[in-house]
Amino acid sequence: MANIIAFILGLIALVLAIPAFFPLLGWLNWLIIVIAGAGVAFGFASEKNSGRNFCLVVVAICAIRLWLGGGII
Repeated sequence: MANIIAFILGLIALVLAIPAFFPLLGWLNWLIIVIAGAGVAFGFASEKNSGRNFCLVVVAICAIRLWLGGGII
């Protein structure tokens, strides 16, 4: 069950990540990292790794976007 919750949180974060790639919406990545981080926490509570790994990929994508944009924009 925790793996399903992690995967759903990852999907929500990924859908929110699409508009966050537009200029001046980079601050949204901070919220996405928090949501996907909650998914990672649920993924660690699960026996399977797929939900956790999916959330880690979403966190990595948003962190790279933040790094390229200077952390704010």
